[in-house]
Amino acid sequence: MASFSTTDHKTFMTSMFFLLGLLILSSEISGAQSIGVCYGKLGNNLPTESEVINLYKSNNIGKMRIYSPDQATLQALKGSNIELIVDVPKDKLQSLNDAGAASDWVQTNIVSFSSDVNFKYIAVGNEIHPGDGEANYVLPAMKNVQSAINSASLQGKIKVSTAIDTSLLDKSYPPNDGVFSDAANGYITPIANFLAENGSPLLANVYPYFAYTNDRSIDLQYALFNSKGSSDGTGYQNLFDAQLDALYAALEKVNAPDVKIVVSESGWPSEGDSAATTNNAGTYYRNLIAHVKGGTPKRPQGPIETYLFAMFDENQKDGAQEQHFGLFSPDKQPKYQLSFS
Repeated sequence: MASFSTTDHKTFMTSMFFLLGLLILSSEISGAQSIGVCYGKLGNNLPTESEVINLYKSNNIGKMRIYSPDQATLQALKGSNIELIVDVPKDKLQSLNDAGAASDWVQTNIVSFSSDVNFKYIAVGNEIHPGDGEANYVLPAMKNVQSAINSASLQGKIKVSTAIDTSLLDKSYPPNDGVFSDAANGYITPIANFLAENGSPLLANVYPYFAYTNDRSIDLQYALFNSKGSSDGTGYQNLFDAQLDALYAALEKVNAPDVKIVVSESGWPSEGDSAATTNNAGTYYRNLIAHVKGGTPKRPQGPIETYLFAMFDENQKDGAQEQHFGLFSPDKQPKYQLSFS
């Protein structure tokens, strides 16, 4: 049997501690990289775009979602390396059913910035519902945008998707029984097939807050990640996981089991309802940031890429709740003590 000298033993232990340190660092980095923040601009008192980018960087927020290819924001993002979701707004969907118009849109808003801005996803429409007039435009626009991305040889870097909400589900509980409604099925199935063919994720806006306010029989602590779990034998510890896994179950039922979900919005307002308090919102955001470093019961391999909604309170949005989702006040002061890394 080989023997180890004291020096060999020390070298071995040093190597093991080094490897352990790398594993811990890798885990921390992957957790940090799972969090982004949505940057809406529906306010008349918000900081300048360059101030906003600096606020992202100073808080170690490495991902952003914007709701249109706003040129001032794209200019400010140059060289920041912040990963970006950029939306095709609803009023542009019909025009992008023309391949030439889609090519022009991609050239103007993506290709011309792609050497300096770290685009990750293009969201072709946000929360378009099957009964909306724009519903028939979404998939053709996605296909045309994808073709333009392919022509620019950016398909390995930028993925084309759309953002849905959980109202497309007919049944969401228990999560394994999640299924899209009959009305949504014809809309989402070809989209899911397109995503699977192109290796793109489905973007989903997931809000335990709205599920709770629509059904007050749900335990508030279950919605805030503070519960010991449901008492009905499903094994779910929080509402976020239940909502997300219901979407995964629904995707399985339309033959898209390998499509990954990116949570493109999730948040909790601080005013506008009895449940919308600073304390509840801060609790939700803190627990969500910690939680998405792992996975869900159905998809335990984490982290869950998640974008918090939203960076600022926006005083030109409709409704008291909608105006108070911000992590920061317009004067750039944090509303909660959060660590994004």
